[in-house]
Amino acid sequence: MPSLSTVEIIERTKRGQGLGAENLHALIQGYLKGEIPDYQISAWLMAVCWRGLSPTDTFSLTQALVESGTRLRLRDRGIVAVDKHSTGGVGDKITLVLVPIVAACGLAVAKMSGRGLGFTGGTLDKLEAIPGLRTALSIDEFIAQVCHTGLVIAGQTADLAPGDGKLYAVRDVTGTIDSLHLIAASVMSKKIAVGASTLLLDIKFGNGAFMSDQESAQALASLMLAIAQRAGMTASAVLTSMEQPLGRAIGNAIEVAEAIDVLKGSGPKDLQYLARQLSAELLHVAGQAPTREAALPLIEQAINSGGALQRLSDLIEAQGGDSRVLHDPSRLPQAAISRVVPAPRTGYVAAINARALGYAAVTLGAGRQKKGDPIDPSAGILLAAKAGDALSAGDPLATIFAADTARAAAVFERVQDAYMLTTDPVPEPSLIEGMLG
Repeated sequence: MPSLSTVEIIERTKRGQGLGAENLHALIQGYLKGEIPDYQISAWLMAVCWRGLSPTDTFSLTQALVESGTRLRLRDRGIVAVDKHSTGGVGDKITLVLVPIVAACGLAVAKMSGRGLGFTGGTLDKLEAIPGLRTALSIDEFIAQVCHTGLVIAGQTADLAPGDGKLYAVRDVTGTIDSLHLIAASVMSKKIAVGASTLLLDIKFGNGAFMSDQESAQALASLMLAIAQRAGMTASAVLTSMEQPLGRAIGNAIEVAEAIDVLKGSGPKDLQYLARQLSAELLHVAGQAPTREAALPLIEQAINSGGALQRLSDLIEAQGGDSRVLHDPSRLPQAAISRVVPAPRTGYVAAINARALGYAAVTLGAGRQKKGDPIDPSAGILLAAKAGDALSAGDPLATIFAADTARAAAVFERVQDAYMLTTDPVPEPSLIEGMLG
């Protein structure tokens, strides 16, 4: 039985003292049952933000969240599957490219994804831009699709780690989102509950990500890898820079179209590069290739043969979507109007404020300004220029896609101001800044 009352748990956390697995389990169960009020759980979350948790308590909190609901236990069912998680960034559509690539290379992929949060887009919102595609799958449907199709991307079910969902709702309105210990426990509880054998973590930092600096990204990666190790999961983490949007598309339908281009062997070079590198890392860690370098020819074969595109088609059809979008992008939602944003002067693109563009896309309707807002899948921003590009005055910086002229006008100056121009040439920014695990 737990030895501490809720007040004592708050006091010990505030002083940086250990809590123990039984007390953390009782805390989560008590909150789920309504025995612990919001104000006490809020006080405890704020204490965690200020003082953190020990590695042992972080793992115990993760386990308490896992045990708050149903576990899929894929490994116990004999299903050897891999998973991938990104901490999110502006224009990050890597999942739509990586999942079909590694599936075409022989791996089963079982992935639960999320919706857009703040200024970053969500994989589920992107997938639902494909007409008819369904992401709300039951646990039985999720498992059946992994078994029969070999890949699935769906939303988190209500009975999977419900303790995390309830905690997150409080964190979202109490300024306690940014605790590395709470982030690690939240993400890893869902991954452990699904039960994939191998996990790739794409930990993003920079202006276009939630974490602004590499040091915080590395600390989060280390926490999550330690949890994975204790849970018996093989895992690797890649630190990737988000100092500018990834690829050129920001918005749901246009990001799907861009991902399809990459699976056909074209598309933006930065997106092609990062998708290949992350796919190679996952193939290597999962034992499908002896080294990352040895995985790259497998990836090229999957793309050049059309195998990766076919695997995306398999996923779309299994989840009720219209796979004809793969060869006819006009079947994706189309914006009513488009407006080109010109460069105000001649120069080189020194930097792009990815966060500002992310928020501009939200204003257009590509994301949610508050919970429950509808998404306009056709809205977004397509970049014509990236960091390092040379421009003349009047050259296009980007194209705005919107439902009406008023929305386009509302973000026009914000898009233009997001570009920082200089008279001197600048190098292209790097993408991968480190690997752990």
